[in-house]
Amino acid sequence: MPYPAQIDHEAILTSAEQLLERTGIEQLSLTLLASELGVKTPSLYRYIANRDALLRSLNERTMQQLFSAFTQARSAADPVPTAQISAVLRTQRAFAHTRPHAYMLAFSSTSAAQRPDPAHLVRLVLPLQECIAELVGANRSLSALRGGLALVHGFVMLELNNQLQRGGDLNAAFEDSVRVYLAGLALVQENE
Repeated sequence: MPYPAQIDHEAILTSAEQLLERTGIEQLSLTLLASELGVKTPSLYRYIANRDALLRSLNERTMQQLFSAFTQARSAADPVPTAQISAVLRTQRAFAHTRPHAYMLAFSSTSAAQRPDPAHLVRLVLPLQECIAELVGANRSLSALRGGLALVHGFVMLELNNQLQRGGDLNAAFEDSVRVYLAGLALVQENE
């Protein structure tokens, strides 16, 4: 069994992420995490106050990773706003499929004790809003941003919960949805 000093907050979160994806949120506990790390549960309390604090840290980390992926996707995409936005929306879907339990936890935590700091989330999302503002203007950028993120989130949640049962190519359906969303944004801007 490792000496408790050989674990740290980062190692705890890495193990918790892996455990979350293997077992799901319902099974994730400090006792199971301690067992996974090879330490006794009280050793974790040096780094994590309780389960809510663990979930908050996981959510913060997930959101940071998601927005880092957004930045990478934007860097690799054509600098045109529609290409940038499209890259972000595809990245959100890919991230959710790669890390479904972390994604669902980050976007479904109803407890304030488990949610990341709202001010930090605003700082993370502002570059995306600025990109969308180039397409629809500053006044409509927040609603357009919310619409795009909600579109992907809804699609992904239906996919992850096996609710899209009527056949067809879901990748093509997703791409069509993104195309229609972006065309709608362009149309709004043209009609201004």
